[in-house]
Amino acid sequence: MNRSSSPLVCQVAGIVIVAICFGSIAMIAQEPAASSATTIPATTQPTEPDPSANPKYVNAMADGKKLEHDRQYVFAIDAYKKANKIAGGKDRSSLNKLFDLQMKTGGFKDAIGTASILEGIARNPFEKSGAEGARGRAIYGEMGDKNKADKLEAADAAFKAAIADNPKNVTALYMDGLVLARLNQMDAAGERFKQCLSCIGPNDPVYTRAEHFAQNPALSTAKMAPPFTVVALDGSKFNLDEMGGRVVLIDFWATWCGPCNEELPHIQKIAKEFAGQPLVIISVSWDRDEAKWKEFVNKHEMTWVQYRDADHELSKRFDVNAIPHYFTIDADGVLTAEMMGSGSDVEGKLKKLIAKAKAAKPAVASVVTGSE
Repeated sequence: MNRSSSPLVCQVAGIVIVAICFGSIAMIAQEPAASSATTIPATTQPTEPDPSANPKYVNAMADGKKLEHDRQYVFAIDAYKKANKIAGGKDRSSLNKLFDLQMKTGGFKDAIGTASILEGIARNPFEKSGAEGARGRAIYGEMGDKNKADKLEAADAAFKAAIADNPKNVTALYMDGLVLARLNQMDAAGERFKQCLSCIGPNDPVYTRAEHFAQNPALSTAKMAPPFTVVALDGSKFNLDEMGGRVVLIDFWATWCGPCNEELPHIQKIAKEFAGQPLVIISVSWDRDEAKWKEFVNKHEMTWVQYRDADHELSKRFDVNAIPHYFTIDADGVLTAEMMGSGSDVEGKLKKLIAKAKAAKPAVASVVTGSE
């Protein structure tokens, strides 16, 4: 598809969100359910006044939620800061909202500070574990792709503290596995991933990935594609982490996108050319009109996996803000290439990845790519 030196794209307006996709952080950012805290002994701290009785606090929180919904994140952060100030500077609800948005927008240094405040006002070991784990995630995010020993050690210490306070803090267990692997402590990393597995079931979104990392901790240091599970147009479930041994091509597109329509014949060609090979294609549409999308898919015989991402949630995980947009993922789940616009050399990259997959696992069964 290398036919043009000037790729054409359809772009969507809006703020650029920092996607944190080291391992599967995006899928396990939430701490365990609060219901676990019922076994914690009652706090001896004095009862705090309820800020929800203050109209100014209520209005500030409402403003924050609305601005967040409208993706006006900078203003939402200010609103949550205002709510926390009104509440006396130690309000868990506004601070948790603030932390989430600071992480989402890449304000990791600020998130570290917010998490530290949450640690200081924790009422029991469960809450303290959540705050310590949050601080560890912020330190990890601030580090980015650089293996800075001091940052890794600081994150490791935060996660270890979180695990000491709550041995079943799944996020801390998983994230500490990632950190230990980047510290080249592979045996310890493998143990952490095994501990994580002992706290979750096979239906958990990160179970398969944690299982892979427990078997091969070094794999966790690679740039992994963000994990996701969706229900396709035909009703089948597509779980990226269950595509082991197969190459995956993700195609972000829309029926109303001119460059996408220009590329469609080439995607159809790929589906036919690699039929019976260890390849899975999933097309992710931005269409809001479900009926129009279904009609287009049927009319153009797009028989491979189809999914409609009307709310752009999956697109956000891949930091996609323009289409057509392609990602190739190897048989180990490693994100190997990102291409945008018409004229991308998708076939060439797929040929190499498929050859590698076949050489590594010659017995892998063929998978439907859209043509039997």
